[in-house]
Amino acid sequence: MLNPIEGEIFYIDKPLKWTSFEVVKKVRARLRRRLDIKSLRVGHAGTLDPLATGVLTVCTGRATKRIEELQAGVKEYVAHLKLGETTPSFDLETQVDATYPWQHITRELIEKTLKEQFTGTIEQVPPAFSACKIDGKPAYKLARKGREVEIRAKTLVIDEIELLECGLPQEPTLVIRVVCSKGTYIRALARDIGEALGSGAHLTALRRTRIGDIGVNQCMSVDGLLELLDTEEMVSPDRAEQERLELEREHNRAMARARKAEREAQKRARKPRQSQL
Repeated sequence: MLNPIEGEIFYIDKPLKWTSFEVVKKVRARLRRRLDIKSLRVGHAGTLDPLATGVLTVCTGRATKRIEELQAGVKEYVAHLKLGETTPSFDLETQVDATYPWQHITRELIEKTLKEQFTGTIEQVPPAFSACKIDGKPAYKLARKGREVEIRAKTLVIDEIELLECGLPQEPTLVIRVVCSKGTYIRALARDIGEALGSGAHLTALRRTRIGDIGVNQCMSVDGLLELLDTEEMVSPDRAEQERLELEREHNRAMARARKAEREAQKRARKPRQSQL
């Protein structure tokens, strides 16, 4: 039985071209209709760009208080890069704005660069086309208006970075697996890898394959989750409130017992022993 008001956590394989908010909006609308309520907290832990797919954590009700905790987990990505070209967004959201030579790049150079420059603690400047706040506004809103965006570098940790596939020398493409800390922008990583190789690069595909202990094979599709929300038995809002109040009363009773035991212990400590009389 689901209890969306008290809080549920769902793991979804986000579809291509969906924003993370669109997934949240779908889930919220379905739950509000099913429970016949006007409002319900629903949020996601760890934004995925529209052109990325993979693990997206969606929390409902009081479980939204755990969002910070959940999005702090280590994340794993599989990223496809194209060398020799850059775009303003560092992915396919925008058109190519510059080209660079790539024929000097070898598999050996890529592996050496990844190991020496992109493993461990690194500094990364997030993309202008990102949700980072500039004077209280998301940077991407300013960037899309053609305004100059300056974002400070952040300290990140890359636990693992592995070259999975290399199209060189025939094609300037590569596929990498990245295990990293919260706040890592793989688009920015693609930009930095291109520069470190003496060229340019941008993402052509990105898939988040893991958050913490949850792998993409454990995730539901959006349609699968919506079907579950339509068919699974749910705790009604009235019952959820009753259960919440009972838990709150039990918590208060436990606190009262603890305070009473503490007072009694203090009294015993102050009472002189017979041998001291």
